[in-house]
Amino acid sequence: MTKFVIRWLINAVALYAAVWIVPGIEYIGNWTGILWLALIIGLLNALVRPVLKFLTCPLIILTLGLFTIVINTVMLLLTRIIGQSFGIGLMVDGFWSALLGSLVMSIVSVVMSVIFRDELKGNK
Repeated sequence: MTKFVIRWLINAVALYAAVWIVPGIEYIGNWTGILWLALIIGLLNALVRPVLKFLTCPLIILTLGLFTIVINTVMLLLTRIIGQSFGIGLMVDGFWSALLGSLVMSIVSVVMSVIFRDELKGNK
């Protein structure tokens, strides 16, 4: 359960960083909306992302893994669509803003995962 909460908070911080850094991504609302969006991202990454990676496996191999950036971009755009259907105000201007936002989110997630690696492994 602790791993889930830490991963959820990492997703929330990464999303907030993308909103703060990328000019084409805007969020209108309070901090609870960011937490809900982080939960949506986590669920999409757990359920949809493996299917997309399986279906695009030849492209991932052909591009030496760079196509996963496009998959991350699609995950952010899906999060926007699902969030807006629940009334959460995440706005992404287009594909390029989503691409830059997914890069920012990936970098922040990697850095925070390294910082919290002992908690995520379960070692103390």
